[in-house]
Amino acid sequence: MAVNGLGLPVRLHLTAGQVADVTQAETLLDGVEADVVIGDKGYDSDAVVKAIEASGAEAVIPPKRNRTAPRPYDTDRYRDRNLVERFWGRAKQYRRVATRYEKTARNFLAFVHLASIMILLR
Repeated sequence: MAVNGLGLPVRLHLTAGQVADVTQAETLLDGVEADVVIGDKGYDSDAVVKAIEASGAEAVIPPKRNRTAPRPYDTDRYRDRNLVERFWGRAKQYRRVATRYEKTARNFLAFVHLASIMILLR
C-alpha cells in the first residue's frame, strides 16, 4: 500500500502472503510522484533505494542490522511511517477487510478498494 502525506491511499498492490514486500516495491512505486518515500526495514535493499533516488525522491528507510555499511536516513521523517499502519487500522473497521472472508484475491481486493473509497470520502 502506498499512501500520501495525509494517510490517504494512492496505490495498492495485492500479493500472496508468502511474497516479500521488497520484491514488489518498485512495482508499487512505479509512476507515483513523491518527494520522500518512507518504508520500514523490510524495504532496505540497494535496488529499491536506487530506484527511489532515480525517480528524484529521498529514500527514508532505516538500514537492516546485517548491513556492513549502514546508510544514513532522516529519523524525524521516519516517524511518519505510521501513516500506512493508520490507514490499515481504518480499513479494518470494515468487517470484510478485517476478517478476510473472501476466498479469492479478486474479491478481497474489491472490498479493500471499497474500504479505500469510503476512507477517501470521509
